[in-house]
Amino acid sequence: MKESDNFKNSGDYIQSLDRGLQVIQAFSQQDRSLTVSGVAKKTGLSRPTARRILLTLEHLGFAESENNAYSLTARTLSLGYAYLSSNNTWSLAHPFMREFVAKTEESCSISILDGTDVLYVARVSTKRIMSINLDVGSRLPAYATSMGHVLLAYLEEDELEKYMDAINFEQYTSKTITDKEQLRQVLAEVRERGWGGVDQQFEEGLRSIAVPLRNETGKVIAAINCSAHAGRTSKEMLREEFLPILKESAEKINQAIAATNTANLL
Repeated sequence: MKESDNFKNSGDYIQSLDRGLQVIQAFSQQDRSLTVSGVAKKTGLSRPTARRILLTLEHLGFAESENNAYSLTARTLSLGYAYLSSNNTWSLAHPFMREFVAKTEESCSISILDGTDVLYVARVSTKRIMSINLDVGSRLPAYATSMGHVLLAYLEEDELEKYMDAINFEQYTSKTITDKEQLRQVLAEVRERGWGGVDQQFEEGLRSIAVPLRNETGKVIAAINCSAHAGRTSKEMLREEFLPILKESAEKINQAIAATNTANLL
């Protein structure tokens, strides 16, 4: 029996909280509005259970309904803000990210691995318009992104196996990796050279490079990237001009994280 299963059978496990969070996470950019049946289908919960949870979320102000369909309200942002306000790691990174953007005139983001996705926790964008709209809280499939490749490359073997078991590949472009063995090979290369790069794997015309961010013990805790339009930025330019600047920014952030964590221990 898995360790998570053992916990679910313990007296400390709160099933209703688990189910409530499942319902909140059922909503996405693609499914901004869901019926009770839609929520039940996405979560695997029974229809009566899904209905009770949605009614509770509506009563608490986290959801609203119209024409028998539910959607989340802006109040759910408070859940994410609680994380950001209680963890100032990413606010420490902003000055160095802005410095990177000023030097390169390209966007810079930081993400962590959350399930099978990368979750954006910090972002400084340029004024250039891109078709993909990203901000803090955005989620993208890890296997199709440079930050995802970096975060996956530094997982322990058992954690990577869990990811491989959970992944469902989708062909976003003709260049998207949709094979587990090919992904393993790419991740091995990323770990060996210390950075990751993708060329139009998630969206046509979008290229990016990424490097790891580490805490004071050297453990990889996040990834930072530079994303650019393929029409104005070549792969060579990303690798030869922007990668050294990105590595320098990452090292400054690493030092700031280490200094803050050390100070908190004193």
